[in-house]
Order: sequence, then structure tokens, then C-alpha cells
Amino acid sequence: MGETATDVTARSASADAGDGSPAATPAVRLTGLRKNYGSVAAVDGVDLDIAQGEFFTMLGPSGSGKTTLLRMIAGFERPDAGSIELGGVEVSRTPPYGRNVNTVFQDYALFPHMNILENVEYGLRVRRVAKAERRRRAQQALEMVRLPGLGERKPVQLSGGQRQRVALARAIVNEPEVLLLDEPLGALDLKLRQEMQLELKRIQREVGITFVFVTHDQEEALTMSDRLVVVNHGRIEQLGTPIEVYERPASEFVAGFIGVSNLLERDGRRFTIRPEKVRLMAPGEPVPAGCHSEAGRIDDVIYLGVVTRYLIALAAGGTLTVVRQNLETAAAEALETKGRDVVVCWREDQRFEIDDRGTQAPVSSS
Repeated sequence: MGETATDVTARSASADAGDGSPAATPAVRLTGLRKNYGSVAAVDGVDLDIAQGEFFTMLGPSGSGKTTLLRMIAGFERPDAGSIELGGVEVSRTPPYGRNVNTVFQDYALFPHMNILENVEYGLRVRRVAKAERRRRAQQALEMVRLPGLGERKPVQLSGGQRQRVALARAIVNEPEVLLLDEPLGALDLKLRQEMQLELKRIQREVGITFVFVTHDQEEALTMSDRLVVVNHGRIEQLGTPIEVYERPASEFVAGFIGVSNLLERDGRRFTIRPEKVRLMAPGEPVPAGCHSEAGRIDDVIYLGVVTRYLIALAAGGTLTVVRQNLETAAAEALETKGRDVVVCWREDQRFEIDDRGTQAPVSSS
């Protein structure tokens, strides 16, 4: 189960090696981290460990504090309180150029007067790496991001997706301890963004560098992350694997922010259940063993191509969203079900109770 806001403390992100040896030193450790802008707490006491070689995502809406966290790790912002460690070394007061990290931004920031190979080599040239060595490493980095043979082109001659790959190659070629990515796919169209999600994950596995990725896109976070944190109002709402956070949201905010979730209240207890976990049945149809069922009426039907979304007004109160894949039912047939009486049911172990403290647990049978 994913960790919640009530129990995320400064614990190691990496599991024991399995042979009795202690877990490795985290690539990034944040302890009691705080940052205020006037009276606004952008980051409010964050404790977090990110493991070596992990693809870690900070997910949250605009203004949640995720980018401020990233900028403090990079050294672009200085914390008001708390500490930042990189590989076990305290760097809270170390300037950006003194930290072994690189940052990839949304706008790529490529030099227009340089060709692609020169752009990728730039960081090595600043570090006075010999020309032959930096050329070898730059060409190797371009091959890794699948842009061999394009080194002589200028940035203006490349597509947006290609320029993003160049920015990634330029960051990787320096072999940073941690690579920070600040919403780098935000300017790409949907199809290209989805392709780059898979490419980023492939590259991260190949190079083995710790990636810390910031996004407000839930699909990106679920697709690429080994683990993720959901950030809200400068605090961690939940920490866990994509499966843990999606399947077992720890709070009403997490349930509503990641995907679509139903929040219902019965007998003074609130619980959440995902739309795809709910089954639609005809009145009188036998309810499977171990399932909770309620009567309702189909208020609206929304055809979405791959799936159809049903809005169900429950007889006991509240509205439930149900999603069904369009495997056999034709679109016209689905739309014709509007106004019909139905029964909805779900397994008891697929709904989770949420209390006011943001903790959660499976709802026991009543």
C-alpha cells in the first residue's frame, strides 16, 4: 500500500538488497524541507528519499510545490529550512554548478547558432574535456536518444520531439548523479508525448541515472515512474508505486486528481472506488458472491471511442461513474441505455475508506 501524508517521513526509498545488507544511500534525501514566498508556504516540511537509479515522479497541480522542490534540488532556489543531500552529501547551500545534477526544461534551451553535436558537447567543453573525448561521448549520447547522423543540423531544422531528444542527450552526456526533468514533454502533441514517455523510460533504464521528473499529467506519471509522490499545497499527499497510488488513493484529493474516481458516503463513512471496478447489471441479475450491489438509473451515457462512460444516479443517493470497454456493444446500443434502471456492484476489496486525516483502508463488509 502506498504511504500517505500521515506516514511519509524521512525513510529510505530503496528496499534492502535482499541479502541482509542495508539499503544504498539515497540519490536524493530531503529532510524537513521548507520554502516560503511571503506568507505562502510553497514547500511545507517535506521529508523524502529517492533511490539510486530510480525513475521518480513528482505529480501535482499547478501551484502544488512540485517545481519548487525540483528547483531546490537543482540549487536554483535555497530552502528556508531543512536539508538536501545528494548521494549522502549535504548540498543545501551549494550553488547549482557545484552539484552533480543536470536539468532538462520544457523549452529545451538549445543554442540556435550551434549545430546539434556542438549543443550536446557544450557542457563537456565547459568542463574542459578533450575535443576527441567530448566528440565521442556526444555522438554516443545522440545514438542513445536515436538521433545518429543529425549532428551537423541546427536546432531549427529539427522537430519538437527531436529537439527534446537533443536536450536530453546534452544533459545525459555530462553523466550527472541525478537528472532533473521539469515538465519536458509539455510542449509536444499528444501522440509524440506518449512516444517520448516510453523513450524516456527506455533511456533511463539504459543509462541507470536517477531521474526526478516533474509533471501535472497523471498518465505520464503512471506510465514512466518506479515510484511517485502526489504533491498538494506544498505537502506530500501520498507516496508509492503507480499501482499503489492509483488503486489505493490515500485521500479524497489523490482519488480525484489521479484519473477518475467515485467518492460515496454511506452511514457517515466515505469511500472511493474506480469506475472500471464497477460492474453494470440488469435488475434481477444474480449478484456475484463477495460483491456489494446498489440499484440506480443511467442518467447519461458518454461515448469515448475505446470506452463508454455511464453516469448512474443511485437510489441510495449519490452519483456513480462507470466505465466499460467497447468490446462487443455497439455505440448506438450503449447510447440507447440512457434512462434505464440498472444494478451496480463492486467487490468489497476494491473500495477504500477515506477519513479526514487522509488515511485509508479497505472497507469491511457491512
